[in-house]
Amino acid sequence: MSKQGETKADPDFGPVSHLTRWAEAIKDGTRAAPVERWHPSSCGAIDIRIDRAGAWHHEGRRIEREALVKLFARVLRREADGSFVLVTPAEKLSIRVEDTPFLAVDLDVEPGPPRLLRFLTNLGEVVPLDVAHPLRIADTDDDAFVPYVTVRPGIEARLTRALAESLAHLAEVRDGAVGIESGGHFFVIGRAAAMERLP
Repeated sequence: MSKQGETKADPDFGPVSHLTRWAEAIKDGTRAAPVERWHPSSCGAIDIRIDRAGAWHHEGRRIEREALVKLFARVLRREADGSFVLVTPAEKLSIRVEDTPFLAVDLDVEPGPPRLLRFLTNLGEVVPLDVAHPLRIADTDDDAFVPYVTVRPGIEARLTRALAESLAHLAEVRDGAVGIESGGHFFVIGRAAAMERLP
């Protein structure tokens, strides 16, 4: 039992509970922290993994508290070498990401003009498809249509299969290229000769 005035440590995360406190201290819970301005020394790695389905795990156990996952996601950064870290002004911890930290699970289309597509991630972030948040199509062995959208620098969300199909239905052909118009830009996703690649 904790003594009066004593702060109880997070029973699930112990040594990383201070990361939670840092994230909670950042105002505006809807946006990522200014991690690009933080350059602490590395404190090594922590046993946190984001699986291909976008679920977070700590020491082999899934983190069920969505609020805690969102807090960690706010202090997530991708390094120049491609690794992912949780970073605060005071420290930096490496984590493992199987594919990408986020999934894009829904899509809204504002007709415009100009037309603007907005993606909703599995953690509730709204990401416009524009020059600052471009679309990328992965190269796969089976030539499947697997699109990603940039959430913030170095960090992407993979579209779910159902959402990828919805996006494909918005594609059009211009000058022999297949693409998506959004935010005043035409994002090329393939050549007209490869239309059968689309779902």
